[in-house]
Amino acid sequence: MQVGKIAGPSGPVRAGPCTMVILGAAGDLTRRKLLPSLLHLEADGALHEEFAVVGVGREPLSDEAFRDQVRAALGASGGLWQQFAPRLSYAAGNLREPATYDDLAQRLRLLESTGGERGRLFYLAVPPSVYETAIEGLSRSGAMPRRPDPADRRWVRTVIEKPFGRSLATAQALNRVVRAALAEHQVYRIDHYLGKETVQNLLVFRFANSIFEPVWNRHHVHHVQITAAETLGVEHRAGYYEEAGVMRDMFQNHLLSLLSLTAMEPPATFNADAVRDEKAKVLNAVRPVPAAELAAWAVRGQYGAGTVLGERVPAYREEPGVATASATPTYAALRLMIDNWRWEGVPFFLRSGKRLARRVTEIAIQFRKPPHLMFPLGRGETIAPNVLVVRVQPEEGLSLSFEIKVPGIGLRMTSARMEFGYAEAFGEQQHDAYETLLLDCMSGDSMLFIRSDATEAAWRVVDPVIEAWERETPADFPDYPAGSWGPAAAERLIACAGAAWRQP
Repeated sequence: MQVGKIAGPSGPVRAGPCTMVILGAAGDLTRRKLLPSLLHLEADGALHEEFAVVGVGREPLSDEAFRDQVRAALGASGGLWQQFAPRLSYAAGNLREPATYDDLAQRLRLLESTGGERGRLFYLAVPPSVYETAIEGLSRSGAMPRRPDPADRRWVRTVIEKPFGRSLATAQALNRVVRAALAEHQVYRIDHYLGKETVQNLLVFRFANSIFEPVWNRHHVHHVQITAAETLGVEHRAGYYEEAGVMRDMFQNHLLSLLSLTAMEPPATFNADAVRDEKAKVLNAVRPVPAAELAAWAVRGQYGAGTVLGERVPAYREEPGVATASATPTYAALRLMIDNWRWEGVPFFLRSGKRLARRVTEIAIQFRKPPHLMFPLGRGETIAPNVLVVRVQPEEGLSLSFEIKVPGIGLRMTSARMEFGYAEAFGEQQHDAYETLLLDCMSGDSMLFIRSDATEAAWRVVDPVIEAWERETPADFPDYPAGSWGPAAAERLIACAGAAWRQP
């Protein structure tokens, strides 16, 4: 597929001067995502000359020892590493002790005593149990001052990873702690799914092309499927996953974020507040799942032993660290309705699970069939509906299926598909979603981040389902074999709407 000229501003985005403080510098997130993303931003020339990183961890390390650890983790060398290494420094301390934050505040003052004004970016790459302690400690010590004016050149911003709470009540409590220390514009609740090119392109696809928006409504859309399937099992995250389960891990954040982007109204302007206003409106319009009819709206599952990508794998209950009678769901499917003018009567089906047949995240919009078909069909034959698929991972792109005539005598129809792939059009992208999001944090662009009202609205959607499931222990777990597309009950859930799950 040909790609036209690039419209709009050109040239690389470059952040202003700032100091980034990573709480949890020795953690898996820092090693696998944050530091590699910063190194790539360095290679792209996106970091300011006065950008610096302070890693905070419990292990007593010198700056040089910390740099050695980072270099080994990144496999970095040569001129790029020589340019990046001096930006790194380290502060040892226990995040549950007030002295750690006092020492950090003093270190930041010394670091920033030379040069001009710069911002501070705090990244909480720590377990959720530490969030409140860290925010209160940073605020009390003066390391993370409140900045009411978004235009202040000495800006302070804080990135909070998911999960943001484990229920509506705990999310509201955490929001109260955050609001006591920071203004809303200083808070960046991160969802790495929203940094992916295709997710961002969904806004451009909808609102920059006049041929799609007129059919993006109840008159033309039969239903929407949003899938986030994984082939991996619980891996080394059993401790976290036993507490969270698939609903807290995937639905409250990732899948409902994708739903809000798919279903939102056109914002009046393309700025963070306008876009986030529309996303919040959609989540607030989601109809509460009826507790008395839960089985008709929600399905849960847990994988048993099976074969994934040709390899025999154990059941969830046989994984290290998992209770032998665990009731934690590893699969869930929801039917949601959005009670507004655009989407009334259109079901949105969301599903996510571990140890499924294929790793894929996609949004599939299935359109209605023609109201009257004048073409002759054989007995039992039907035409396939048009489907627009937004592929988020692993191969980012778009596809549209439609009906065409088969060449030859007589009239026979078949389905064809138009494909657009990012890799084919623009070459293989080597950038992780975290690079986009980190640069947005430094630049003060909060469009791809979750606002407090949207976070609470998402919890209102999933909380009743989680509470109902936790009250009643499932009798049929495990109920789907690893390597399948989930439990049979999920097929019945979508069949009630005259539809079937896609098998990408």
